[in-house]
Amino acid sequence: MKKTNFDLYLEEQLKDPVFAERFERAGEAWDVALQIVALREKAGLSQKDLARKLHTSQQQISRLESPSYEGHSLSMLRRVAKVLSARVRVVLESEDEARGGRVAESPVPYRVKRKPAKS
Repeated sequence: MKKTNFDLYLEEQLKDPVFAERFERAGEAWDVALQIVALREKAGLSQKDLARKLHTSQQQISRLESPSYEGHSLSMLRRVAKVLSARVRVVLESEDEARGGRVAESPVPYRVKRKPAKS
């Protein structure tokens, strides 16, 4: 697949260690936000419904689901997971493992199961 101008630009920007670190952190926050939204929607809950179940405000749920929010606490993530019948997993990996080419997303994001190829 041919690289777009944006792909080329991003590759160039990622050579800057400060930019690369900020980009990685932003990707991690984005992943958490998208996972919360996906689980909430799968449960058929609005932000307000989830807030009621957690005894918090809709605004707090909105913050948790914001890709720019980086204040997630482990205790709040556990509370959210419990209400949404999920679990929290935190993975710490060495920088050597992290350099395996992954920038901000897994190749198959959010544990989507691939359908087996038909024979």
